[in-house]
Amino acid sequence: MDFRLGDDQRALRAGVRELLARRFGPERLRAAAAPPRDAGAGDRGSAPVLDRALWRELGEAGFFALRLPQARGGVGLGLAEAVLAFEEAGRALLPGPLVATHLAAGEVPGAATGACVVAAVDGTLVEWLDAADVVRGDVTGAVALRSADPLTPLHRVPRAAPGDPVAVLLTAAEQLGSAGRTCALAVQHARTREQFGQPIGAFQAVQHLCAEMLVRVEVARAAVYAAAVTGDPLDIAAARLSADEAAVRGARDCLQVHGGTGFTWESDVHLHLKRAWCRARRGPAAAEAEEALAEELLAPAERPGT
Repeated sequence: MDFRLGDDQRALRAGVRELLARRFGPERLRAAAAPPRDAGAGDRGSAPVLDRALWRELGEAGFFALRLPQARGGVGLGLAEAVLAFEEAGRALLPGPLVATHLAAGEVPGAATGACVVAAVDGTLVEWLDAADVVRGDVTGAVALRSADPLTPLHRVPRAAPGDPVAVLLTAAEQLGSAGRTCALAVQHARTREQFGQPIGAFQAVQHLCAEMLVRVEVARAAVYAAAVTGDPLDIAAARLSADEAAVRGARDCLQVHGGTGFTWESDVHLHLKRAWCRARRGPAAAEAEEALAEELLAPAERPGT
């Protein structure tokens, strides 16, 4: 399978990256995530506020309407292009119920243009419940949770909603973008940070960490891109498992490379780890995906003539 991107796909990815770098770069990310100056130990202050202006700008750029047919006011692209856009969103740690609003385009008025923020029950969790204009799913009895990620407010609901394969794949794409970013951050730090008179990247232990991060990223990329082409539920399950591992383990290894500085509010690294933890809890549990894949692998092969 050829995973090389076409010219239009490369232009789409570059356009989304440029938009996010201009409107939600690292400085904006840290400013949004950092606690107030007068907050005490362990006090995160008020809940994060969704940037409505950025949301509308994403809508104007076609982010939410990428897969909506042109006849209905959308961009008319496919799942593969949506995966590229969500990979960039994951790379930038863009907050908000992106997947839910994207899936609601064409069904909920205003979702495609970014005029409406849509949240949805995904498994037993719902993100950004209080900020949403429309909530899809039963949120009766929802209870606010203390989220590990300062930019992902969470509520738990008593009744689980079935997982949407497209939502699972787009979440995997976000995880892939985050994994790629932490790999790049680790390599950059290893090249510039010096110990004992030389860059720490000269030490074999650090080289191994960075190499293992890169391998996980590329394996996850192949799995996510393949699932975007086939749309097969088992391919999506495999992609999700690979992407979750690349994002969570990659962020942990990136922290290891950065040492104590990776835990500071001035660094993006710990934010990638916290967001990866939250994304990994979306939708069906990893155990369900593992069971589905195991069942497929252990199923007896059909023999000709039987």
